[in-house]
Amino acid sequence: MEILNHHLTYCTNIHSGEHWVEVFEKIQEYVPKVREEVSPEKPFGIGLRLSNAASIEILQGDALQEFSAWLQDQHLYVFTINGFPFGNFHHSRVKDDVHTPDWTTADRADYTCRLISILSALLPEGIDGSISTSPLSYKPWLMGNEHAIQHCFQKSTQHLLEVLEYAHNNYQQTGKLIHLGLEPEPDGLLENSREYIAYLNEYLLPQSSAKWGSSACEIVRRHLKLCYDVCHFAIEFENPADTFAALKAANVDIGKIQLSAALKVNLAHNKSEILEHLMPFVDSTYLHQVIERDENGKLHHYPDLPEALSVLALKQRGEWRTHFHVPLFLERYHVLESTQAALLEVLEQLPQLGYAPHLEIETYTWEVLPDDLKQDLTECIIRECNWVKKNMERIVCIKL
Repeated sequence: MEILNHHLTYCTNIHSGEHWVEVFEKIQEYVPKVREEVSPEKPFGIGLRLSNAASIEILQGDALQEFSAWLQDQHLYVFTINGFPFGNFHHSRVKDDVHTPDWTTADRADYTCRLISILSALLPEGIDGSISTSPLSYKPWLMGNEHAIQHCFQKSTQHLLEVLEYAHNNYQQTGKLIHLGLEPEPDGLLENSREYIAYLNEYLLPQSSAKWGSSACEIVRRHLKLCYDVCHFAIEFENPADTFAALKAANVDIGKIQLSAALKVNLAHNKSEILEHLMPFVDSTYLHQVIERDENGKLHHYPDLPEALSVLALKQRGEWRTHFHVPLFLERYHVLESTQAALLEVLEQLPQLGYAPHLEIETYTWEVLPDDLKQDLTECIIRECNWVKKNMERIVCIKL
């Protein structure tokens, strides 16, 4: 739905389903109910998640045309796609496989081009489309091997430029503007704003200039933007106002903001209490990277929550932030807290940007939340959408 010039939705990656038939069934089950409660008088946008298999299947037969007709009948529209998870995202081990295949592969490029074609067919006139994608690769796969790191950057850039060219040609032919958004995350090859800006300046822009000459900057700036996942940047201890200012100075636009919150804990609390309440968040499905800021301000990285918990008893002070997408409306959970404050600060910064990035609620961990946090999924989605709407409207009223 459109609110204060932004398109706001939730990402359907929270619904299980790797094949198009399953994806469509889940959308039909949940999205109309959400629209009825959250946006009864205006069309409601969908943040579509398609696996590689589903992206192939929706282009077969009349599936795409049938979906498009259903969207129109239900007063729904698609304006953004989550193209980060390529394969299974539910009911199986995901962990670092979420980065497979990475951007060094043709499979990742081909999949993303299919998503551009699908979104172009579904996108309403006058609205730009966004596709979020992985931050090139997973850093621990390459750690300590400088040759492998350089190869990954070079090969990834080659494939990324092929996809940007595909998006540019599609724009020339159809008038549908679609931009790709690299999504930095903890332990991604690009995991913060500094690394993203460095990658643009050291790899992507030079290679694009060699490929397209004087047109390179225009093509790149139009079709490549940053996907700002609030949870990820909060875990990196980046201040939203400072990061937005740094991105502006580097001429980087944000194409999509994924509205999400991470777990955080003050390490001065009782260790047995911390352990008691963090243990239920350990699961075998997703990676839950932890970044610690010690009393001196130094950052320490742990690849997953169990590794951090193994040294918990040694910590006296400092703060942990954990890559676990908790509900937006959850500010505190016993001794644990969320990074909700960072989310509110991001919403407060929106009017200063001068443009309107897409907004997508990205709480996908409902199935693996501790039992006492699990509630009816439809009601949780509605509550999150209304929480964002309420706070956006409140912030605008304050500024006026």
